[in-house]
Amino acid sequence: MSNHRRPVGERPEFQYVPREPRRHRYLDEDDDQVDYAPPAEDDDVVTTGRHAVVYDDRHVDEPHADYTEPVYEQSAYENPVYEQPFDPEPVYEDGYGPRSYGDAHAYRAPAVDDRAYDEPAYADEPVHVDEQYEAHTYPDDRYDTPPDEPDVAFAEAETQIISAIPEEIPPTRAHARTQARRRKQAKGRARRGKLFGALAAATVLIVLVGIVFVGGKMFFGGPDAPADYAGPGGPEVVVQVHPGDTAEEIASTLAERDVVASGSAFFNAAVQSNAMNSVQPGFYSLSTQIPADDAVQELVDPASRVGQMIISEGRQLHDTTDVQTGAKKKGIYTLISEASCIGEAGQEQCIGYDDLNAAGAGDLSALGVPDWAKDAVAGVPDRDRQLEGLIAAGSWDFDPTAGPAAILQRLVTESSASYEKTGILTAGNQVGLTPYKMLIAASLVEREAMPDDFSKVARVILNRLAVNQALQFDSTVNYALDTTELATTDADRAQVTPWNTYASPGLPATPISSPSIGALQAVEQPAPGDWIYFVTVDSKGTTLFTKSYDEHLANIDQALNNGILNSGR
Repeated sequence: MSNHRRPVGERPEFQYVPREPRRHRYLDEDDDQVDYAPPAEDDDVVTTGRHAVVYDDRHVDEPHADYTEPVYEQSAYENPVYEQPFDPEPVYEDGYGPRSYGDAHAYRAPAVDDRAYDEPAYADEPVHVDEQYEAHTYPDDRYDTPPDEPDVAFAEAETQIISAIPEEIPPTRAHARTQARRRKQAKGRARRGKLFGALAAATVLIVLVGIVFVGGKMFFGGPDAPADYAGPGGPEVVVQVHPGDTAEEIASTLAERDVVASGSAFFNAAVQSNAMNSVQPGFYSLSTQIPADDAVQELVDPASRVGQMIISEGRQLHDTTDVQTGAKKKGIYTLISEASCIGEAGQEQCIGYDDLNAAGAGDLSALGVPDWAKDAVAGVPDRDRQLEGLIAAGSWDFDPTAGPAAILQRLVTESSASYEKTGILTAGNQVGLTPYKMLIAASLVEREAMPDDFSKVARVILNRLAVNQALQFDSTVNYALDTTELATTDADRAQVTPWNTYASPGLPATPISSPSIGALQAVEQPAPGDWIYFVTVDSKGTTLFTKSYDEHLANIDQALNNGILNSGR
């Protein structure tokens, strides 16, 4: 049977489909096709392409008597088909017939079978070569080999043919043009990328140069440096630095008040001064129309600060005198007056103490008195004391050019807001006091006790009020006298005033000082206890609390022995 030979190494079960005949690559378009005429079926014939070569079984050393030239029969077509007798075991050194990939001119002598020969067979015989045509492959080609012996030489020849195929096939002209076009496009993209990169770098450089140029002129001066005064300066004005103001915002404020010619000039000077970090929110008196550097120096000078004061806990509106030492204790009106002074030394302009006292006796609404205190304040017997306790203790800043009434209105309004934050509007419901009376009780706590005893003193006040017992606080006697003393005389205590709690039951007519927030919170949340009496027994402020009157008398003796209750009058 006929067996289609497969390349060495292929799977025997794989079905190979014969290919259609193709034109030889060297034929012209108008050449006729070559038809293949298969030889007669013979088991001794091996077909290799268009040649059929027949060999007999003679030994190579025997004379070739019976050897004849191959007979070529001309077919009906223009291209001939050659037939050639062959020996039973054909062996070709370079593969499929004389026109292999490696030899384009002649047949080579078949290789000698290693099993039977030492020299190649037919080495001296001439071989006919048709130079006009090359080998063709036809769809009906079959390779017939003897069924009993493997065709080793054929397999070796196929291996040689496969190895002779070039590894790379030269590109076609169209493919070469495509590759050249792609290389050209890639070069164009690379050039455009470099151009865009150069343009971007140039843009960044221009921006940086502009920033440096403008910033340099802004900070270091130049033909376009910001406007600045040369001096020597004009009259002073008061400017405000608000909490959280930046250097730019301060610069704008100074430019608006004509302290400097431009905000930029001040900003440039300010960023070069470390002392600017010490500037605090508040009011400053500065000269007008001065150089930016001078403006910075004036702003950081503590002497320029105006309208600043600190009201300590327990401070009263009016000045008081210490009975023991004769020292004056400045009241709130005096503190405001001193903080309001502006101008050169010796030529200051200040708001007077009397002006403030008169303003404090004015209209309650204009003074910012809160609604929860208006009714009680309206009934105060002494109008000069109607704002007592309504200005809270703490650090304050005000505009000294605003006028007495405006200054008091600002202080009262902001103090009311701070009181309300403690819960004064609702906490009184638990202790049975109105918001204004809670403020009065807090002022008594502030003057009668140390902070550690605030809540206990608040409880004593509430316990006495609950049983309608007179408070009998020496601080209320001193308030009406504008004096300060821990002890009082019998004559002083006997004086009937709206504030003397020895002479009248209940709370005084007004607060007797500015209470601290801690004192107010103590009244809102007093310590639990049944105490009715308390007394300070030493100079350290030790205070003893008791419910028993006899124990209270013993505690008073201890205070007398320590000299605490000795009066200076």
